[in-house]
Amino acid sequence: MNEIRTDVPSRCHSGAPDPARLGLLYAVVFVEIGVAMPFMPVWLGTLALEPSVIGLLLALPIATKIVATRPLTGLIDRGVRPRTLLAAGSLALAASYALMPAAAAVAVPWLGLLIVLNAAAQAPLVPSIDYLTLAAARRAPTRIDYARIRLCGSIAFLLANLAGGTLIGVLGGQVAVPLLLTGLALLAALVALRAGERAAPAEIRPPGAAPRGPAPPLPPVLRRAIAAAALIQASHAAIYAFGSLNWAAHGVSAPWIGALWAIGVAAEIVLFAGLARLPARWRTPFRLLALGGVAAVIRALGLSVAEGDLTLLVPLQGLHALTFGATHLGAMAAVSGFAPEGARGRAQGTVGASTALVSALATLACGTVYGAFGGAATFLMMAPLALAGLGLVALARRTVPVRP
Repeated sequence: MNEIRTDVPSRCHSGAPDPARLGLLYAVVFVEIGVAMPFMPVWLGTLALEPSVIGLLLALPIATKIVATRPLTGLIDRGVRPRTLLAAGSLALAASYALMPAAAAVAVPWLGLLIVLNAAAQAPLVPSIDYLTLAAARRAPTRIDYARIRLCGSIAFLLANLAGGTLIGVLGGQVAVPLLLTGLALLAALVALRAGERAAPAEIRPPGAAPRGPAPPLPPVLRRAIAAAALIQASHAAIYAFGSLNWAAHGVSAPWIGALWAIGVAAEIVLFAGLARLPARWRTPFRLLALGGVAAVIRALGLSVAEGDLTLLVPLQGLHALTFGATHLGAMAAVSGFAPEGARGRAQGTVGASTALVSALATLACGTVYGAFGGAATFLMMAPLALAGLGLVALARRTVPVRP
């Protein structure tokens, strides 16, 4: 099987893909995510809502993305251009963010409806850029390195965390959060309209073209690889939901908690930047997924005993490069190499929806276990998820189609 920058043949229109434009798309979308993820809960907290209501409102986007990601991204296979999805989704994001303060002042159900529409608008954005970048990598494998382009998103996310916190601290969360997110979503829409794909890949059916017939199914090897990636990514549920809370309970200071999260993102950035220097045999989808799964097992076991010991927590956070980064790259390599033409958009959406579903279930389980048994047991229960993912990686590897 080919590496992440595979050159699986693809019948494409002429026109060289531009890595700078693709990187810019990742950057503007991930800046918005980097502000929304940490600071939307802060904004909801300024509305004097009950904690149970805030929890419900934060759960709505997860449930929406489980349902919406695959069909919306699958529109690419029906002839909708990824740039159109990016622009329309970003405009819908901007509108929903702008209306949220007014909806919150009227009634919570109206705010909940806007949050659902917001999540549906956001669902196809990253998969659409992944689609464009992987298509470009197939067209120009010597010029396009998926990992280095995706790196722009990680850097933008980290900078948004830092700059967003400073700006919101100055302006106040109640005003700054919806205003800032509205502006960032409008910026993403503008960039999508001006910096989308320069030439449509052949797998995007031109408008008005004759129907192709039934969409091809995803092959078993790809379904198993996607399931493996979803299980390994879901092993992050404990640290995402209760990592900061558990570290604080064991005496880790707030600055160090922030530093631990930054270490994870920085390690991810280092992997994306340096992947091309690894031997080709380490860049295959199954090797990358296996690296992610093994690291996830080690991380879960380590976190279960680390408590507040920074000498353990720092290197364990460094494993995020593999638990998230290698797993994500392995999933993208599998989609690029195994998804049939006419189903690539659906494959991208399946990755996102599967990961959201398994992660949501894992997060619910973490809440129950953390309340009953504490942090050590919660982190430990993530190891079986990663082990199950490793098992699926081995099974997928055995079902690789034989090529002449």
